[in-house]
Amino acid sequence: LHGNSVQFSDGYELREDIGVGSYSVCKRCIHKTTNMEYAVKVIIDKSKRDPSEEIEILLRYGQHPNVITLKDVYDDGKSVYLVTELMKGGELLDKILRQKFFSEREASAVLQTIARTVEYLHSQGVVHRDLKPSNILYVDESGNPESLRICDFGFAKQLRAENGLLMTPCYTANFVAPEVLKRQGYDAACDIWSLGVLLYTMLAGHTPFANGPDDTPGVILTRIGSGRFLLSGGNWDTVSEAAKDLVKKMLHVDPHQRFTAAQVLRHPWIA
Repeated sequence: LHGNSVQFSDGYELREDIGVGSYSVCKRCIHKTTNMEYAVKVIIDKSKRDPSEEIEILLRYGQHPNVITLKDVYDDGKSVYLVTELMKGGELLDKILRQKFFSEREASAVLQTIARTVEYLHSQGVVHRDLKPSNILYVDESGNPESLRICDFGFAKQLRAENGLLMTPCYTANFVAPEVLKRQGYDAACDIWSLGVLLYTMLAGHTPFANGPDDTPGVILTRIGSGRFLLSGGNWDTVSEAAKDLVKKMLHVDPHQRFTAAQVLRHPWIA
Protein backbone atom coordinates (compact mmCIF):
# COMPACT_ATOMS: atom_id res chain seq x y z
CA LEU A 1 0.00 0.00 0.00
CA HIS A 2 1.47 3.31 -1.08
CA GLY A 3 1.04 6.34 1.15
CA ASN A 4 -0.17 9.73 -0.01
CA SER A 5 3.35 10.67 -1.10
CA VAL A 6 3.36 8.23 -4.02
CA GLN A 7 0.66 8.86 -6.61
CA PHE A 8 -0.92 6.26 -8.88
CA SER A 9 0.02 8.45 -11.85
CA ASP A 10 3.73 8.22 -10.87
CA GLY A 11 3.70 4.51 -11.68
CA TYR A 12 0.87 4.02 -14.17
CA GLU A 13 -0.73 5.57 -17.20
CA LEU A 14 -4.54 5.42 -17.41
CA ARG A 15 -6.21 4.12 -20.56
CA GLU A 16 -9.81 3.41 -21.60
CA ASP A 17 -12.72 2.44 -19.34
CA ILE A 18 -13.43 -1.27 -18.89
CA GLY A 19 -16.48 -0.97 -16.65
CA VAL A 20 -18.34 1.56 -14.53
CA GLY A 21 -20.00 0.83 -11.16
CA SER A 22 -21.95 3.09 -8.83
CA TYR A 23 -18.93 3.84 -6.61
CA SER A 24 -16.05 2.94 -8.87
CA VAL A 25 -14.71 2.87 -12.39
CA CYS A 26 -12.47 0.19 -13.86
CA LYS A 27 -9.88 1.16 -16.47
CA ARG A 28 -7.02 -0.43 -18.35
CA CYS A 29 -3.64 0.97 -17.29
CA ILE A 30 0.01 0.61 -18.28
CA HIS A 31 2.85 0.23 -15.77
CA LYS A 32 5.33 2.90 -16.87
CA THR A 33 8.61 1.13 -16.16
CA THR A 34 7.71 -2.35 -17.49
CA ASN A 35 5.05 -1.41 -20.08
CA MET A 36 2.89 -4.23 -18.66
CA GLU A 37 -0.90 -3.94 -18.94
CA TYR A 38 -3.07 -4.10 -15.82
CA ALA A 39 -6.59 -3.15 -14.77
CA VAL A 40 -7.24 -0.54 -12.11
CA LYS A 41 -10.45 -0.22 -10.09
CA VAL A 42 -10.73 3.39 -8.94
CA ILE A 43 -12.95 3.79 -5.88
CA ILE A 44 -13.93 7.37 -6.53
CA ASP A 45 -14.75 8.48 -2.99
CA LYS A 46 -13.63 6.21 -0.17
CA SER A 47 -15.81 8.10 2.34
CA LYS A 48 -18.87 6.74 0.43
CA ARG A 49 -17.52 3.24 -0.13
CA ASP A 50 -14.83 1.95 2.25
CA PRO A 51 -12.64 -0.45 0.24
CA SER A 52 -10.62 -1.78 3.21
CA GLU A 53 -12.50 -5.10 3.44
CA GLU A 54 -12.14 -5.68 -0.31
CA ILE A 55 -8.41 -4.93 -0.17
CA GLU A 56 -7.88 -7.19 2.83
CA ILE A 57 -9.70 -10.10 1.16
CA LEU A 58 -7.75 -9.68 -2.10
CA LEU A 59 -4.42 -9.49 -0.27
CA ARG A 60 -5.24 -12.56 1.76
CA TYR A 61 -6.86 -14.80 -0.88
CA GLY A 62 -5.66 -13.37 -4.21
CA GLN A 63 -2.96 -16.07 -4.30
CA HIS A 64 -5.68 -18.59 -5.15
CA PRO A 65 -5.31 -19.41 -8.88
CA ASN A 66 -8.93 -18.49 -9.65
CA VAL A 67 -9.21 -15.31 -7.58
CA ILE A 68 -8.15 -12.05 -9.24
CA THR A 69 -4.65 -10.97 -8.15
CA LEU A 70 -4.14 -7.56 -6.54
CA LYS A 71 -0.84 -6.03 -7.68
CA ASP A 72 -0.80 -2.57 -6.12
CA VAL A 73 -2.87 -0.19 -3.98
CA TYR A 74 -2.69 3.61 -4.01
CA ASP A 75 -4.61 5.99 -1.78
CA ASP A 76 -4.54 9.73 -2.50
CA GLY A 77 -6.74 10.62 0.47
CA LYS A 78 -9.99 10.74 -1.49
CA SER A 79 -9.80 7.98 -4.11
CA VAL A 80 -8.31 4.51 -3.83
CA TYR A 81 -6.72 2.68 -6.76
CA LEU A 82 -6.68 -1.13 -6.84
CA VAL A 83 -4.33 -2.41 -9.55
CA THR A 84 -5.09 -6.00 -10.60
CA GLU A 85 -4.24 -8.41 -13.38
CA LEU A 86 -6.06 -7.53 -16.62
CA MET A 87 -8.82 -9.91 -17.72
CA LYS A 88 -8.10 -10.23 -21.44
CA GLY A 89 -10.57 -13.04 -22.15
CA GLY A 90 -13.76 -11.17 -21.28
CA GLU A 91 -16.76 -12.22 -19.23
CA LEU A 92 -17.89 -15.80 -18.83
CA LEU A 93 -21.41 -14.57 -19.59
CA ASP A 94 -20.33 -13.26 -23.01
CA LYS A 95 -18.84 -16.63 -23.85
CA ILE A 96 -22.05 -18.39 -22.75
CA LEU A 97 -24.24 -16.12 -24.86
CA ARG A 98 -21.89 -16.27 -27.87
CA GLN A 99 -21.86 -20.07 -27.79
CA LYS A 100 -25.63 -20.23 -27.18
CA PHE A 101 -25.01 -23.19 -24.91
CA PHE A 102 -22.09 -25.09 -23.41
CA SER A 103 -21.66 -28.84 -23.78
CA GLU A 104 -22.21 -30.58 -20.45
CA ARG A 105 -18.51 -31.38 -20.27
CA GLU A 106 -17.59 -27.70 -20.67
CA ALA A 107 -20.28 -26.53 -18.26
CA SER A 108 -19.15 -29.10 -15.70
CA ALA A 109 -15.49 -28.01 -15.99
CA VAL A 110 -16.43 -24.34 -15.57
CA LEU A 111 -18.70 -25.02 -12.60
CA GLN A 112 -16.12 -27.26 -10.93
CA THR A 113 -13.46 -24.53 -11.17
CA ILE A 114 -15.74 -21.83 -9.79
CA ALA A 115 -17.31 -24.07 -7.11
CA ARG A 116 -13.83 -25.13 -5.90
CA THR A 117 -12.86 -21.48 -5.55
CA VAL A 118 -16.09 -20.66 -3.72
CA GLU A 119 -15.63 -23.68 -1.43
CA TYR A 120 -12.14 -22.40 -0.57
CA LEU A 121 -13.45 -18.88 0.17
CA HIS A 122 -16.34 -20.22 2.27
CA SER A 123 -13.94 -22.46 4.21
CA GLN A 124 -11.94 -19.31 5.04
CA GLY A 125 -15.07 -17.50 6.25
CA VAL A 126 -15.37 -15.33 3.13
CA VAL A 127 -18.65 -14.86 1.23
CA HIS A 128 -18.59 -13.05 -2.12
CA ARG A 129 -22.28 -11.93 -2.22
CA ASP A 130 -22.17 -10.73 -5.84
CA LEU A 131 -21.34 -13.79 -7.95
CA LYS A 132 -23.11 -12.67 -11.09
CA PRO A 133 -21.60 -13.96 -14.35
CA SER A 134 -20.18 -10.50 -15.19
CA ASN A 135 -17.89 -10.89 -12.12
CA ILE A 136 -16.45 -14.15 -13.46
CA LEU A 137 -13.92 -13.44 -16.20
CA TYR A 138 -11.21 -15.10 -18.26
CA VAL A 139 -7.67 -13.83 -17.74
CA ASP A 140 -6.70 -14.84 -21.31
CA GLU A 141 -8.31 -15.92 -24.57
CA SER A 142 -7.60 -19.64 -24.15
CA GLY A 143 -11.14 -20.32 -22.90
CA ASN A 144 -9.70 -22.88 -20.43
CA PRO A 145 -11.55 -23.16 -17.11
CA GLU A 146 -8.19 -22.65 -15.34
CA SER A 147 -8.04 -19.14 -16.76
CA LEU A 148 -11.30 -18.15 -15.02
CA ARG A 149 -11.06 -15.60 -12.21
CA ILE A 150 -13.63 -14.49 -9.66
CA CYS A 151 -13.43 -10.69 -9.62
CA ASP A 152 -14.90 -7.71 -7.83
CA PHE A 153 -14.96 -8.41 -4.11
CA GLY A 154 -16.66 -5.06 -3.40
CA PHE A 155 -19.58 -6.75 -1.59
CA ALA A 156 -17.57 -9.59 -0.04
CA LYS A 157 -17.44 -10.11 3.72
CA GLN A 158 -15.16 -11.98 6.11
CA LEU A 159 -16.42 -13.66 9.26
CA ARG A 160 -15.22 -11.79 12.35
CA ALA A 161 -15.50 -12.35 16.08
CA GLU A 162 -16.96 -9.65 18.33
CA ASN A 163 -13.48 -8.19 18.79
CA GLY A 164 -13.03 -7.78 15.05
CA LEU A 165 -10.56 -10.66 14.72
CA LEU A 166 -10.97 -12.80 11.63
CA MET A 167 -12.46 -16.22 12.12
CA THR A 168 -12.52 -19.31 9.98
CA PRO A 169 -15.70 -21.39 10.34
CA CYS A 170 -13.98 -24.23 12.24
CA TYR A 171 -13.15 -21.92 15.15
CA THR A 172 -16.29 -19.89 15.13
CA ALA A 173 -18.88 -21.97 16.89
CA ASN A 174 -17.60 -21.01 20.36
CA PHE A 175 -17.14 -17.30 19.75
CA VAL A 176 -19.59 -15.98 17.21
CA ALA A 177 -23.15 -14.92 17.93
CA PRO A 178 -25.68 -17.28 16.32
CA GLU A 179 -27.22 -14.51 14.21
CA VAL A 180 -23.78 -13.75 12.72
CA LEU A 181 -23.29 -17.41 11.83
CA LYS A 182 -26.80 -17.54 10.44
CA ARG A 183 -26.13 -14.52 8.27
CA GLN A 184 -22.87 -16.10 7.05
CA GLY A 185 -24.68 -19.33 6.20
CA TYR A 186 -27.35 -17.37 4.40
CA ASP A 187 -24.76 -15.40 2.40
CA ALA A 188 -22.90 -18.61 1.53
CA ALA A 189 -26.20 -20.10 0.32
CA CYS A 190 -26.74 -16.96 -1.80
CA ASP A 191 -23.36 -17.58 -3.47
CA ILE A 192 -24.51 -21.10 -4.38
CA TRP A 193 -27.80 -19.76 -5.75
CA SER A 194 -25.77 -17.46 -8.04
CA LEU A 195 -23.72 -20.44 -9.25
CA GLY A 196 -26.98 -22.35 -9.84
CA VAL A 197 -28.20 -19.52 -12.08
CA LEU A 198 -24.84 -19.68 -13.86
CA LEU A 199 -25.13 -23.45 -14.39
CA TYR A 200 -28.72 -23.11 -15.65
CA THR A 201 -27.65 -20.38 -18.09
CA MET A 202 -24.72 -22.45 -19.42
CA LEU A 203 -26.99 -25.44 -20.09
CA ALA A 204 -30.06 -23.59 -21.36
CA GLY A 205 -28.47 -20.63 -23.16
CA HIS A 206 -30.73 -18.23 -21.22
CA THR A 207 -31.34 -17.30 -17.57
CA PRO A 208 -33.85 -19.28 -15.48
CA PHE A 209 -36.21 -16.50 -14.47
CA ALA A 210 -36.30 -14.03 -17.37
CA ASN A 211 -38.10 -15.56 -20.32
CA GLY A 212 -38.07 -12.63 -22.69
CA PRO A 213 -37.12 -8.97 -23.15
CA ASP A 214 -40.64 -7.87 -22.11
CA ASP A 215 -40.49 -9.46 -18.65
CA THR A 216 -40.80 -6.75 -16.00
CA PRO A 217 -38.57 -6.87 -12.90
CA GLY A 218 -41.74 -7.60 -10.88
CA VAL A 219 -42.57 -10.68 -12.95
CA ILE A 220 -38.99 -11.95 -12.71
CA LEU A 221 -38.90 -11.41 -8.92
CA THR A 222 -42.19 -13.29 -8.49
CA ARG A 223 -40.77 -16.22 -10.43
CA ILE A 224 -37.57 -16.22 -8.36
CA GLY A 225 -39.61 -16.10 -5.13
CA SER A 226 -41.73 -19.07 -6.19
CA GLY A 227 -38.61 -21.08 -7.06
CA ARG A 228 -40.22 -22.29 -10.28
CA PHE A 229 -38.19 -22.67 -13.44
CA LEU A 230 -38.39 -24.87 -16.53
CA LEU A 231 -36.13 -27.85 -17.15
CA SER A 232 -37.86 -28.94 -20.37
CA GLY A 233 -38.02 -27.73 -23.97
CA GLY A 234 -35.19 -26.10 -25.93
CA ASN A 235 -31.72 -27.32 -24.94
CA TRP A 236 -33.17 -29.13 -21.90
CA ASP A 237 -34.46 -32.00 -24.03
CA THR A 238 -30.86 -33.14 -24.58
CA VAL A 239 -29.49 -32.39 -21.07
CA SER A 240 -28.79 -35.33 -18.75
CA GLU A 241 -30.93 -36.03 -15.66
CA ALA A 242 -27.81 -35.67 -13.47
CA ALA A 243 -27.23 -32.10 -14.69
CA LYS A 244 -30.90 -31.20 -14.11
CA ASP A 245 -30.72 -32.71 -10.62
CA LEU A 246 -27.75 -30.49 -9.70
CA VAL A 247 -29.53 -27.39 -11.04
CA LYS A 248 -32.54 -28.20 -8.79
CA LYS A 249 -30.33 -28.67 -5.73
CA MET A 250 -28.44 -25.40 -6.32
CA LEU A 251 -31.62 -23.42 -7.02
CA HIS A 252 -33.56 -24.83 -4.06
CA VAL A 253 -35.77 -22.04 -2.79
CA ASP A 254 -34.94 -22.87 0.87
CA PRO A 255 -31.35 -21.80 1.68
CA HIS A 256 -31.13 -24.48 4.40
CA GLN A 257 -31.81 -27.23 1.89
CA ARG A 258 -29.74 -25.76 -0.91
CA PHE A 259 -26.45 -27.51 -1.69
CA THR A 260 -23.22 -26.20 -0.18
CA ALA A 261 -20.13 -25.73 -2.38
CA ALA A 262 -18.72 -29.01 -1.00
CA GLN A 263 -21.94 -30.86 -1.92
CA VAL A 264 -21.83 -29.39 -5.43
CA LEU A 265 -18.30 -30.74 -5.87
CA ARG A 266 -19.36 -34.21 -4.65
CA HIS A 267 -22.39 -34.40 -6.95
CA PRO A 268 -21.98 -37.21 -9.55
CA TRP A 269 -22.36 -34.76 -12.47
CA ILE A 270 -19.26 -32.87 -11.29
CA ALA A 271 -17.29 -35.57 -9.49
